[in-house]
Amino acid sequence: MSREEHNRVGYVVALVSEFAARYGIMPRQAYAYLSRFKGLDHLYNHYNVLHTYSFDDAVDVVSEVCRHNGGKLQ
Repeated sequence: MSREEHNRVGYVVALVSEFAARYGIMPRQAYAYLSRFKGLDHLYNHYNVLHTYSFDDAVDVVSEVCRHNGGKLQ
């Protein structure tokens, strides 16, 4: 695994954990929710920008993407 891939994986794990903490759900549930409502797709496609944001701002972004794709967490 390249260093960039390692950094991406670590970032995704951290962001999923932050998302779970914000919404009071388990990380497994957060991962499933983000996957179902395209938050992870957005994260993977825009990693180069999102990893420069604070975790709070990045969670805001993926939350909004999920809401636009049918997610109901508020």
